[in-house]
Amino acid sequence: MNPQADILVTDVDGIPALFAHTAGPMRAGLVFRVGVADETLARTGVTHLVEHLALHRQGLAAHDYNGTTKDAFTHFYTEGDESQILAYLHGVCASLADLPMERLATEKEILRTEESRRDRPQLPLWRYGAQGYGLPSYPEWGVPVLGPDDVGHWARTWFTQGNAVLWVAGERIPAGLSLKLPPGERRPLPAVTSALPSTPAYFSDGKGGVLLDAVVADTAAARVYAGVLERALTRALRQEGGYSYATATDYASRRDGHAVIAAFADALPDRQDAVLGGFVDVLAALQAGRVDGGDLEAVRGRADSALTAPDAAVRRLAGAAEDLLAGRPPVPLEQQRAEYRAVTGQHVHAVAVEAAGTALLQVPAGHSADWAGYTAAPTTSPYTVTGRRFTARDNSGCALVIGADGVSFVGREADGTESAATVLHRSCAAVLTWPDGGRRLIGTDGLVVDVEPDRYGVDASAMAALDAALPPAAVVPQPPRERRPFTPAQSAHTHAHTQPAPRRRTTGQTVSLVVWGILTVLLAFVALSVTVARSDFGPGEWVVMMIILWGITALCAWPAIRILRGTRRM
Repeated sequence: MNPQADILVTDVDGIPALFAHTAGPMRAGLVFRVGVADETLARTGVTHLVEHLALHRQGLAAHDYNGTTKDAFTHFYTEGDESQILAYLHGVCASLADLPMERLATEKEILRTEESRRDRPQLPLWRYGAQGYGLPSYPEWGVPVLGPDDVGHWARTWFTQGNAVLWVAGERIPAGLSLKLPPGERRPLPAVTSALPSTPAYFSDGKGGVLLDAVVADTAAARVYAGVLERALTRALRQEGGYSYATATDYASRRDGHAVIAAFADALPDRQDAVLGGFVDVLAALQAGRVDGGDLEAVRGRADSALTAPDAAVRRLAGAAEDLLAGRPPVPLEQQRAEYRAVTGQHVHAVAVEAAGTALLQVPAGHSADWAGYTAAPTTSPYTVTGRRFTARDNSGCALVIGADGVSFVGREADGTESAATVLHRSCAAVLTWPDGGRRLIGTDGLVVDVEPDRYGVDASAMAALDAALPPAAVVPQPPRERRPFTPAQSAHTHAHTQPAPRRRTTGQTVSLVVWGILTVLLAFVALSVTVARSDFGPGEWVVMMIILWGITALCAWPAIRILRGTRRM
């Protein structure tokens, strides 16, 4: 064995193994370099499905065990005595080599139930698009269409001897441990994509609260910055301002030399402005170098305590296994402690500036952050395809353009200008198809175009040409849906996990509303005057005048009511 301070590096059956000595129950894990970010949008969920199938034969064991599918890694882990550890690891490897395909339908249903309780984050989609590290923002659309051949091929490709690392915490590595996995090579980390032309950037959604993530170099100083930021947010937004209840930060290494720092603060509807302003102020103070010395000392002390705790080496093993799979050997304990002790306020300030340059901010609906120097994340495409144009039947001026290269939705903004969302066939991440003819094209940049033939009068030949041009691997058949009522064309940008935006009132509608509203008020005033002045007319004349005036008033009010109802309907 090759000592690395508190973690020893060895191998079992040619698989790298990390060992940390500890008393008490033995713990072990098998980590593979595969995760959601290695999938495609049209086949999302395949890694998670393999993980479930591999654990089925464990049954209701007397010891603790589980599995986890992450962005770029999949973990199998357990705790128990030596015989239980051996049985678990041998069983996982045997199942990965021969998955219980008779359980495929049942495990799919279990995944569907699990997904119904999952809250999917939006930030990954807006930063990375509908691919790679952006896929955790989407449903596991691939699960229903995956067959035994698809799942088996994925397991043989990714869950291999060369793509695994073992870790064990106990008094020794169990005698007789053998990890029989299919041969295969170590896989590189997923490519990092971007859906943001520039940063810092922001987008708004319908939730109350402010979220931020930033990509920084993976260093001890960056970890300290995350802790300092959390303390500063808590002090400013909860203790001093009383605007937020929950403030938190998170630090997640991508294992590629970079990490993602996330921060959050919740807000009630009437405190959203204050929370957003206070959040930005905290970030700006750190970017200006105003790092509280007490915060710095507290975070460094907490980090050192975590590293020197009795079970610190054990808690570091799973992360060390991920590092090893990414080509980064474990860092000795004393080196880590020295790196934290060396972090100064200047180092934290430098990380704050770095984070500001890559920041992506999620603000509540109806708010913006351009005043703070953030650029709105793109929700439209800079171009449309060339092809046949199909105008919406609702006279909204919206249209679909179906061409040989892709499909564009062309909408009309409130100021009368046109905006477009385009999905090219070559960059189509997924196509959801319904039996009634509806199609939803999702581009790798996250933009969406809905093709509803009845709304746009798209003929059969155009639909056939579109279907023939779509990449077959991107097609995801959907079950029959309840027909939606006829509504104007979709907004130019609709992410797959969000609801369509409310229809916006156009300038022409606003003018019409004002004109009809004024006319209705005037007629109502005249009608009311005649009603009050009943004694000035004969009984017959008064009744006739009442019917005529109130009838005309109702007719004038009806267009105004229709405009209001139309612009408020979702």
